[in-house]
Amino acid sequence: MTDACCHPSREPSRESKSPEAAPNKRTGHPQPEQRRAFERPGTVRIRAAEFQMGTEDAAGFPADGEGPVRDVRVDGFRIDSTAVTNREFATFVEATNYRTDAETYGWSYVFHLFLSREMLHRTPQRPDQTPWWVPVTSASWKAPKGPNSGIDERLEHPVVHISWQDAAAYCTWAGTRLPTEAEWELAARGGLEQQRFPWGNKLTPKREHRCNIWQGQFPDVNTAADGWVSTAPANAYKPNGFGLYNVSGNVWEWCNDWFSPTHHITADPNNPMGPEHGQRRVLRGGSYLCHRSYCNRYRVAARSSNTPDSSSGNLGFRCVDGSPRTATS
Repeated sequence: MTDACCHPSREPSRESKSPEAAPNKRTGHPQPEQRRAFERPGTVRIRAAEFQMGTEDAAGFPADGEGPVRDVRVDGFRIDSTAVTNREFATFVEATNYRTDAETYGWSYVFHLFLSREMLHRTPQRPDQTPWWVPVTSASWKAPKGPNSGIDERLEHPVVHISWQDAAAYCTWAGTRLPTEAEWELAARGGLEQQRFPWGNKLTPKREHRCNIWQGQFPDVNTAADGWVSTAPANAYKPNGFGLYNVSGNVWEWCNDWFSPTHHITADPNNPMGPEHGQRRVLRGGSYLCHRSYCNRYRVAARSSNTPDSSSGNLGFRCVDGSPRTATS
């Protein structure tokens, strides 16, 4: 198993600028005077709680550091009920002229089924182990499928092609922050203990689809039995017990923590955080491309990670209140 099936890391390609060539300063990076603190619509209060974090589920990936199950305590916080939408991100860009990493590099990864045959032939170089990810020139949050695509009909869908650095910049402007991994899992569980999904252990209770993931034969046939081939609206399906939407599937969500498969074993159980340094940031929740045959990471305890400048058509985020205890840095 590999995270690359879910969200490839940014690596130089024939159509990319190398990371070293990327500008050190991006036009429109939010300045302190541009920060906008506001009461966000649709925020949910999560009370301080102790819960069992992690899993030893046989369906999981021990190498990801999903276990062991451990008791942790998390202070209360507020979290958005949905991932940040295209409409919300467009407001941020309009206010700051911010350029995302995908725009700065000049390309981002798009899933192969969303591209024309002509585009696929023009872009032969793809990740060796995951050829379904295609580096597409000009793909970005406002052109999620590359040139000639847009978001006019997807304003209430989660914004995608967002790197961790982009998400952190949005939070700086909005007066918010990214959740710690422990906060994210507590909120995603919706009050349930050690259940596989936010609603229980069965993926489709009473044959009802409760999240946006892949159905069919990955990576070539998606039957879209859940109603969506790509992203769904940010508030699609039923919310969990705390009122959060789409914490399983739809888009991967960045967390504040640096990733480690072992740090949590000895970490402080009170408001646990990742290591102080690292190379990859934590991602949680899975996306519309997850399938049990290849990337069964749409379970609430599943973990993934990517480099802070990576972007693809299934990477997004949601925000929590801006407590300085875990301020994004």
